[in-house]
Amino acid sequence: MSGPAEALLSGLAALGSLSDPLAWFVVAAFVGGSLLELRAREPARYVLTGAWLLFGLFWLTLVHHFAFEQKSLIEGVGSLAAVPLSAYVGYLLFRGRDSLFVLSRAVAGMGAVFMPFEALAVLRRPLIETVTSQTEFLMALLGQDPTVLTWSEATERIAAQYDWSAARARAFSDARGYYDYRNTFFWLHDGQYPITYTIRLACTGLGSMAIFAGLIVAVRAPLRRKARAFAVSIPVIYALNLVRNVFIGLVFGQQRMQIFVPQVMDLFGTTDPRMVSYFLADRVLAQSLSVVALVVVTYLVVRELPEVLTVVEDVLFVLTGSEYDLGAALDVPGAEEADPDPAAVRADGGE
Repeated sequence: MSGPAEALLSGLAALGSLSDPLAWFVVAAFVGGSLLELRAREPARYVLTGAWLLFGLFWLTLVHHFAFEQKSLIEGVGSLAAVPLSAYVGYLLFRGRDSLFVLSRAVAGMGAVFMPFEALAVLRRPLIETVTSQTEFLMALLGQDPTVLTWSEATERIAAQYDWSAARARAFSDARGYYDYRNTFFWLHDGQYPITYTIRLACTGLGSMAIFAGLIVAVRAPLRRKARAFAVSIPVIYALNLVRNVFIGLVFGQQRMQIFVPQVMDLFGTTDPRMVSYFLADRVLAQSLSVVALVVVTYLVVRELPEVLTVVEDVLFVLTGSEYDLGAALDVPGAEEADPDPAAVRADGGE
């Protein structure tokens, strides 16, 4: 690797240490700006513009994590693209595109839902262990009998199998940085190193559910229709995420997708051929299908809550520079009669 490229990767890795504290600043800025908008729109415009710039910096701190640590092409490219897009949203809001106040409120809602689970074990642990138990139950319905352990129990079994010293076992456990919850699926293969699949917060579907919760809360619409939008999004996402966990866990744990092994190993930069099943199941199939699922769920939500189209149309405008009338294009019932949000009146973006 050349000197400049290596320096760039080192810089991105160093920025990654700022992601957690920066996330709180971003959420605070969006929540504060959204609350200020209720009383004074113009001062809120400046606060939220700053929030969007911080949001872009936050995504920059995640590029190395997603692209090089998690080896996720979709998330890596997405986080990198989010840097200039966030700055552009801030610019458009600053120049007068008032409909972006709705999107800003949505981001505030997403952060307010997600961050408490990220920070508080009293919320995080029950969610992770519940998702793990339900994944285990669904595997059992398929005739499987997975072993589920805490990470310390998994470490003890591995250490016993390979006669590790206590110091080495402790170093192995600490290096993974896992919470010691009952959330690790453990598979033994004759004569091979054990395979573990650990359910973490990212595996609970909370991120996607927070996105839709933020969207639904952000728009101004009758509570009855908001409740219906919740009903067709949050339970569906939760259920689909359980299916995703079962699929990845079984395919990886039982090594059912060992195809194009050398090519996949080169693509994802791994030296362990058994990781091929994981990368194909998760990074390729599951993440690609997740994008499709989110599009379908979005369509179900806008059928119940056409006001959400304001946010979707703004996102498309940011991506393409063109205005869209999705209500007419998708033939969404009631889109044309939806009560206009005072913050959803478009300006020309200053162009």
